[in-house]
Amino acid sequence: MENHQHHHHAGAEAAVEDDAAMVELLDLDGEVTHAYVTEVMSWIGELAADQPRRRIVDLGSGTGTGTFALARRFEEAEVIALDVSAHLLDHLRAKARDLGLTDRVRTVQADLDDAWPAIDAVDLVWASVSLHHMTDPDRVLADVFAALSPGGLLAVAEMDSFPRFLPDDLGDPGDLIGARPGLEARCHAAIAEEHAERLPHLGSDWTARLTGAGFTIEAERPFAIHLTPPLPAATGRYAQVFLRRLRSRLDSLLSADDLAALDTLIDSDGPGSVLRREDLTVRAARTVWVARRP
Repeated sequence: MENHQHHHHAGAEAAVEDDAAMVELLDLDGEVTHAYVTEVMSWIGELAADQPRRRIVDLGSGTGTGTFALARRFEEAEVIALDVSAHLLDHLRAKARDLGLTDRVRTVQADLDDAWPAIDAVDLVWASVSLHHMTDPDRVLADVFAALSPGGLLAVAEMDSFPRFLPDDLGDPGDLIGARPGLEARCHAAIAEEHAERLPHLGSDWTARLTGAGFTIEAERPFAIHLTPPLPAATGRYAQVFLRRLRSRLDSLLSADDLAALDTLIDSDGPGSVLRREDLTVRAARTVWVARRP
């Protein structure tokens, strides 16, 4: 999660809107990729079964998808949701209340670019798509290593690709938004350049970084998310929110025709909206490393 500091009224309003959009995007992501999360947790649970896991940290917890999956998988553990955003942690606490998990889930607000918070020794850390946001991931990995008990595990999930929703040949002649084949690929190529500047650690060699911090790699596993109809009910909205977020960064990076096609897709009311398309799928790839503090 990126940290935003806003000091004037318009900026504060924009920050609240951005927070609300981020809450919705993270919740929808958790809902739509539920099967992946369950599979990952089951696998981590097997690797972690060699010793008790009493205290678990969800590093960059967002709205708690990982936090609550960990609480379900490790029924004896206290799970600490750690995030820089007070707004996301408020939302997570409300969900913990609804799920009856208040006694087992606690939140810690901390900016890990500053320092690791004061938490007693930890048995398992889950870092899902969060480490690449850090200014100095190697220092954060050293902090995690120091916080773990001997035999403690760090599970790192990172994205190999952002989710895609549209058919590659988008826009056969009868399509409502005109023929724009390859639109989504062009969006992703443009955003990749923007990310290369803004998020230089995206796509890092995490194996090398983990071993460099002193960890032993226990396992590395790719997970392919490929959902086809019948899709989870939230998929159309997930595609819309994700593509809207993408669109907000693509203004000067795509042709006017591509932007117009994208606007048609993310419009709520039009017949070409992703909310009404019958041909959506969800395709994404993540890799998960499980590393041990010897």
